[in-house]
This record gives sequence, structure tokens and C-alpha cells, in this order.
Amino acid sequence: MKALFIGQAYIDITFLADQIPTGDEKAIAQDYAVSFGGNAVTAAFCCAKLGTAPDLLCSLADDWLARMFLDMAARYGISVHGRKVRESSLSFIMPHDGKRAIVRCRDNDFLHPFPPLNLNGCKALHLDGHMPDAALHYAKTCREAGILTSLDGGAVRQNTDELLHFIDVPIVSERFCEQLKLDIPGTLAYLRAHGCPVGGVTAGHRGLYWYEGHGPVQHMPSLAVPKEKVVDTNGAGDTFHGAYVAAYLQNPEGSWEDHFRFARAASAHAIQHLGNEASMPTREEVLAAMATWPEREE
Repeated sequence: MKALFIGQAYIDITFLADQIPTGDEKAIAQDYAVSFGGNAVTAAFCCAKLGTAPDLLCSLADDWLARMFLDMAARYGISVHGRKVRESSLSFIMPHDGKRAIVRCRDNDFLHPFPPLNLNGCKALHLDGHMPDAALHYAKTCREAGILTSLDGGAVRQNTDELLHFIDVPIVSERFCEQLKLDIPGTLAYLRAHGCPVGGVTAGHRGLYWYEGHGPVQHMPSLAVPKEKVVDTNGAGDTFHGAYVAAYLQNPEGSWEDHFRFARAASAHAIQHLGNEASMPTREEVLAAMATWPEREE
């Protein structure tokens, strides 16, 4: 096992349309995509596309959507450790004007305990917090073993406060800040207070605010992808997480600034494509995005 990612698995149906019908109406979408979805799941697929296929512990049903998901994972070389649920989770996503509307059908009523996994050879753990008991167990285990632990803090979840004590690199969202009723500097101070060596807040087109060790808060602007090239921003944050984990795995002695710059370019590539499958960049596409797009001016 090179790395372990833990989270809720979805099948995403992404479509482009001018509006969502209401009442007794119909509409024709301009385009659509069907792909894997979920925060840590999408990050795992990104990491695999960039050259390091991780193991994935995620929700898994016994239905045709799950079989489609397993086929997707097999094509990326991802080993799936399923935790049984009754039915697969599904997301309907409508990107529009740099934003996205989402309707989710989620089954996170796990029928069995999370499986015990052999972590021999594991170099990194990435979590999205959707499986709280497994997240806390493996974060503690990896911390004790000296394995890097990373968290996608898209939202404050039931044991986030406890979990953060075992996380090396939490990168959280503005929604996370809002739930804590803190601004970005206050949230970064909160992460430092939990002993997280590196921490950050992603702020959409405003980029990343982050710190390392006892150093000052730094700002990394987003890349200036022209508005007309932005197709679908959904999953861009998950791509960011998967890319910095991949960068760390391939160069663990590299700086976090370099890892985050690599991840920023991966996200810049992702937003130009519809659906998670098409959004996943190769290493060459990440380097091309780094060379093509300048930093956004503040």
C-alpha cells in the first residue's frame, strides 16, 4: 500500500443546462458526464492519474452503480476496500457561471465496522471526514507510525475537533471557517492550536491561505484561467487535495509551497473540463497549466 484514502463514494451525474425544470416541465441539457465522485474518492483518482495509485476505503453497496464504480477504480489501478451500505450514493450536479448546484442522495448507514487494513509501505493518509470512526482510527494509527496525515476539511463534522489533533496537513474550506464562526486568520490559528504542522484555507478564485510550522500566514493566488474557459468547478478542490498528496508521495523532501503550486495547477486544469473523469490531469497537463496561466492579480 502506497497511500490510503478514506471517504464517501458517489456516482456523479454532471450536466450543463440553462435551468432546472420545475413543476410539469422538461428541458434538454447541452452536455453531461457520468463519473466517480466524493471528496476523498475524487482525490484518490487524481492521485492515481498523477502516477501513484492509492488504496481506497469507501462506502460500497451491492448494486449496479457500485459495480460501475469498481470498474472505474480498476481502470485507475485503485484497490477498493468497501464498507457495506444498502445503496450507492448519487450526486446530480449542475455547473453554471463558475458555481454549481448539487442534489445528493447519500447512504452513510454503514452495515458493518470499518475493515482492518495492513498499512505496511503506506506513506500518506488522506481523509474527508465522512467516515468518522475510520478516519479517527487510521489518523491515530498513521500518526503513531510516522505516516503523513491529510484532511479535506470541506465542513466541520462530528469528530473534527478531535481528529485534527492527529492531522499533519488539514486544508479546509471557507464553509469550514463559517461553521466555526471564524475568519480565515482565525481558522488558521485554530488549526495551529490543534498542533497541525501545515494548514490552509482554500478560498476559491482568491487562492490558498496557508502556514507552515511557526511561520507567517502566506497567500498563494489562484491561476488566472480565463472565465470563458471555466466549464465546471465541481471537484476542483478534491483535485487540489489529490495533487498535493501525489506531489508529496513522489517527492517527500520537497517543500509544501512546491506541492501546493503543483496542486493549484492541477485544479486550474480541472475546471476547464466537465465531470471528474475528464477533469483528472496527467503530470504533463499540470506542468502545462503551470506554464500557461499566470497568477491572478489581487
